[in-house]
Amino acid sequence: MLYYCGFKWHPHTTREKVAQRILQLHGESGANVKQYLKGWYNLVGGGAGFLLVEADDPHKVTAFTQPYMDLMSFDVRAIYSLDYDQQIQELRQVAQSTSAR
Repeated sequence: MLYYCGFKWHPHTTREKVAQRILQLHGESGANVKQYLKGWYNLVGGGAGFLLVEADDPHKVTAFTQPYMDLMSFDVRAIYSLDYDQQIQELRQVAQSTSAR
């Protein structure tokens, strides 16, 4: 399953603290982290962004985010992709059935 993990730094968090934590955890379990991380995006302006994490067990996602929770908050949601053309076809059917009532 794919998870959207939005993050926002706490007010006391600094770039140096985040850098130290990431490097520390990379050294301890870098290969383990990398196997779950499918995307890493920062928002313009800094201090926030999101990760795309793939895991077969939601407990693994919690374990992935917990070491950072003193530095940032997370908004974690399970996500899935949609095929645009298929969605348009389904929405047309929904719209037609609604207008027929």
